[in-house]
Amino acid sequence: MSPVDPGAADEPSAELHAVAPQLRALRRNASLTLEAAARAAGLSPAHLSRLETGQRQPSLPMLLTLARVYGTTVSDLLGETVADRDAIVRAADMEPAPAGGWTYWQAGAAGRGMQALRVHVPYGSQGDIVRVHPGEEWLYVLQGRLRLRLGDTAHVLAPGDSAHFDSLTPHRIAAVERDGAELLFVHTLLQSPVAALCLGPATGHPTSGETS
Repeated sequence: MSPVDPGAADEPSAELHAVAPQLRALRRNASLTLEAAARAAGLSPAHLSRLETGQRQPSLPMLLTLARVYGTTVSDLLGETVADRDAIVRAADMEPAPAGGWTYWQAGAAGRGMQALRVHVPYGSQGDIVRVHPGEEWLYVLQGRLRLRLGDTAHVLAPGDSAHFDSLTPHRIAAVERDGAELLFVHTLLQSPVAALCLGPATGHPTSGETS
C-alpha cells in the first residue's frame, strides 16, 4: 500500500478535535513513532500528523486501519464508551425493514467494527450485478437454500452451511427456492449505514434476488 496524502484538509469540527488527541495517545501507547504508524497504515507521516492535530478529517475506513495498527477498536479511537445495554439486542427490538422484496433485521449494536443482520432473501433472478468492495463477509443459512457465487464458482448452501470470504472477491447471492431463504449476515463495511447495507444493486437500494 503506497502512502497517501489527499488534497486540502476538511474544515475541522468539534468531533474531529475530540478524536485527534485520542489518535495521538493511542499511537504513543502502542510505542509507535509517527513514521512507523504512518507506514503501517499506508499514510504519509504528514497526513497522520494532520489527523493527530485535528487539521484533517479521518474517514471510517482510515479509523479502522489505525485501530488495527494500534491493536484497539474504532470505539476507543473515538473515545466512546459503549453502554452495557448496547451489547444485547433483544428479539422484540429487532424491527423488520422490508425493501424491494428483501427483509432484514438489525442483529447487532450500532457503531461497531462489524454489522450483523438477520436477512430474508427472496426467490428471484440474480441479475447481472456482481458486488466487489473492501471488507469481509460471513453468512450462515438458517432456512431454505442459498445460491452463492464467488468469482467464477457457484455454491448451493443448505441450512447449517456458512461462508466467510473477502468482499473483494466478486460475489452475489439469491434464494434457490420460492419460499426464499433466511440467513445471518455479518460484514465489516463500516462506511455502510443501516439503510444502505450492501443489499441490492449498486445504487444501494435492495431489490429481489441480489445482495452484497
